[in-house]
Amino acid sequence: MIKLYLLGVLIALYSLCSISSCQSGKDIKTAQYAVNGQKIYINHCKNCHGDKGEGLGLLYPPLTDVEFLTKNRDRLSCIVKNGLEEEIVVAGKTFNTKMPANEILTDIDIAYVLTYITTNLVSKIKYSV
Repeated sequence: MIKLYLLGVLIALYSLCSISSCQSGKDIKTAQYAVNGQKIYINHCKNCHGDKGEGLGLLYPPLTDVEFLTKNRDRLSCIVKNGLEEEIVVAGKTFNTKMPANEILTDIDIAYVLTYITTNLVSKIKYSV
């Protein structure tokens, strides 16, 4: 009976080890970026864009609109760094509130927060980080 129990424990441990080793280095790196990005999001973005990126009425846009994020992929880092003063349409709603610049954020900080937004707040985006 004890041998059977030990065999079960060994099989469970082997399964856990093999499952965790199936993650690619890219998946692990993305997860690390997202964890760091969540901290930055909480400190710099959450007050306006909400806990889950849902935005605030017509004042601040949501960060969960796949179409907007995909269409503006090439300029997202500039928006985070330099802010935004133009009118935008997100999730079918028009927003005209100025977004302040985040000049204190480094390039890597911006990569972290955008990874968090695109992998945790918007799980449907299918482009690589």
